[in-house]
Amino acid sequence: MKKLLQNLILFLFVFIISCQPVTTNLESGSPESVGFNSERLALIDQHIQSFIDAKKVPGGVFLIARKGKIVYYKSFGNSKEGVPYKNDDIFRIASMTKAITTVSIMQLYEQGKLGLDEPVFNYIPAFKDQVVLDSFNETDSSYTTVPVNSPVTIRQLLTHTSGIAYGGFNPGKIMAVYEKFGMNNVGLSHESWTTEEFINRLAKVPLAFQPGTRFLYGLNMDVLGRVIEVVSGMPLDKYFSENIFKPLGMTDTYFYLPEEKYDRLVQVFAQTGKGYEPVDPVGTNYPLRKGLSHFAGGGGLSSTALDYAKFIQALVNDGKYENYRLLSRKTIEVMTSDQLIDQNSRNAGISNIPGVTFGLGFMLFTEKAKGLNSKSVGTYEWSGYFNTKFFIDPQEDLIFVGMTQIAPFWYDDFWNKFYAMIYGAIDD
Repeated sequence: MKKLLQNLILFLFVFIISCQPVTTNLESGSPESVGFNSERLALIDQHIQSFIDAKKVPGGVFLIARKGKIVYYKSFGNSKEGVPYKNDDIFRIASMTKAITTVSIMQLYEQGKLGLDEPVFNYIPAFKDQVVLDSFNETDSSYTTVPVNSPVTIRQLLTHTSGIAYGGFNPGKIMAVYEKFGMNNVGLSHESWTTEEFINRLAKVPLAFQPGTRFLYGLNMDVLGRVIEVVSGMPLDKYFSENIFKPLGMTDTYFYLPEEKYDRLVQVFAQTGKGYEPVDPVGTNYPLRKGLSHFAGGGGLSSTALDYAKFIQALVNDGKYENYRLLSRKTIEVMTSDQLIDQNSRNAGISNIPGVTFGLGFMLFTEKAKGLNSKSVGTYEWSGYFNTKFFIDPQEDLIFVGMTQIAPFWYDDFWNKFYAMIYGAIDD
């Protein structure tokens, strides 16, 4: 009887422990505790240093976590002459802002405050009577337009299939038309426009093609930033702060930095034929501006590796971090499903490589991409203009954040080899 009672107590103890939620906040851990091999993981140090020595990259901060344990969090190189990078340095994350805007839209979606297939003009009336670029005269940049066959929707903005472009990235007729409207090179900040004024101006620019017909990377997330403001009744910076940054403990992520953090913002470099050199800070000092009301949902944020890791850890945790529910697991399933099935069938998606596609706000690897590299099916990711990267691999419960600050960057093999080494260090 005594032994039976002991066994029952032991069973209940094991049952209770097994029912406790898995730790979802990031904390340091040994590589072996989560199935990594320390020696193989350490090979990454040599890889990074070799590119620094070859003057291909100035350095940066890199973080790897698996099963909630940070197993690699290191800084290399110099952010300025004689100033080593530090783990808490602040980087311009540019288009990695888009993931945060996407999650914010999905929060409002799961609260029933907007629909994915609703016209954007339901929230921004300036999009009511949009037109599509038709003919274009190269001699004087004059053009004609036709009406849209159907209005731009929230889903099309999330998938970059709306016909809204980045004018500065599309030389030719698109760049010329965007220039007529003063819409080139305005994706990070503007010294006088508000978010509302910027997006109302953008709504007047002809679309590059009929909505929904193909993928074209553009200012879509900036439009969604304004949708968030309209639906929530908050400026975008406040919405992010109240619904993402504060709950997740992201204390170093901002559109415009507080003065006491100015010295942590790193230098931007540009690639040259002989290596790289610092760029004129005038064009990159937007995080240090004060009193502005333009919040670029497509590219305006600056952050640290650890802050961003908290955000993507919440996603790999099926939407929860510590006691905060960022998104529902089912909402994340929608967000990370292939949204370009029709476009891919017509070679009009993000890539001609089978299985490399797009969800809502993220590039996505589906079953057809299995074996393309070491990333698992279902991995989703994006990057930033100044050469920042992240990926989320739900199958391996694995996240990565890489922060450098160099544009243009010519060496994709830096990242491709980096990723191969991460997966090569998995030992379980």
